[in-house]
Amino acid sequence: MQRLRLVFAGTPPFAAQALAGLCNAGHEVTLVWTQPDRPAGRGMRTIASPVKEFAQRQGIDVQQPRSLRLDGKFPDDARAAQTALQRVQADAMVVAAYGLILPQWVLDTPRLGCLNIHASLLPRWRGAAPIQRAIEAGDTQTGVTIMQMDAGLDTGGILLAGSIPIDAQDTAQTVHDRLADIGAGLVLQALHGVASGKIVPTPQPTDGVCYAAKIDKHEAQIDWTLDAPAICRKVRAFQPAPGAHTTYADTVLKVWKAEATQRGHGEGACCGAVLDVGEQGIVVAAGNGTAVQLLEVQRAGGKRLLLAEFLRGYTLRSGSVLGT
Repeated sequence: MQRLRLVFAGTPPFAAQALAGLCNAGHEVTLVWTQPDRPAGRGMRTIASPVKEFAQRQGIDVQQPRSLRLDGKFPDDARAAQTALQRVQADAMVVAAYGLILPQWVLDTPRLGCLNIHASLLPRWRGAAPIQRAIEAGDTQTGVTIMQMDAGLDTGGILLAGSIPIDAQDTAQTVHDRLADIGAGLVLQALHGVASGKIVPTPQPTDGVCYAAKIDKHEAQIDWTLDAPAICRKVRAFQPAPGAHTTYADTVLKVWKAEATQRGHGEGACCGAVLDVGEQGIVVAAGNGTAVQLLEVQRAGGKRLLLAEFLRGYTLRSGSVLGT
């Protein structure tokens, strides 16, 4: 395989795995762009991104521009990034969940352009949260697309793609981990194909386009008027973050695992009403006469617990109403 001189742009663990794959394959990664360090966790301690941590261990030069727009709010950051990119004379840039839009001057600088590792089967789920939106929508499959980037939002030509099924128990985390493996391998194939001229981009289909909007924290509040399957998909889609949750008596209860149950309920039970409490689960009335069984719950400030353990330290009775 031809050794290429690369620039990499990415931020989360998904991207760090791809960066590691490029380095392990022997490519020369000369520069890394990643998001600025940000506060996180209970203590709001400022931490570096997984991509930055990996790059620094490898001795790769790291830049963290706040913007790449030369006419934007942080022009000094953009000009410094432009100078660095021009200096390294990269064959290609690989992008994975970076978090900034690449302006045209970036797309035009590497000899072979910019390749994006996108965690969906484009054109379905363009945008920021393709894994979560695929699970939330009830998709039965998803995948990774390696795309030749253009100025649009995930609109570039397709170089390679690989698919996986979404199983009934899959969460955003489990799908993420499988797609990260696939993406790290596919981008190596795509780089080799583009460099050798054996792979050229294919325009995306015009049918089936949809947008995976960034997850807003308010979406994680369980809406008990939805039917049970929709609620359970949200629990899986928002795990591990932001984490689906409900409230009871001013206490936030994070739901880690739930399933639709055969038990229905009549018109007398309001949505969110607790129908039954037992060590096997808490049965809650949902929309359209359906019910959800909560199997693993975490109280704010507490530990993630199976229901039997949770109920030993927390009182919840039939007739209680969640989400109020």
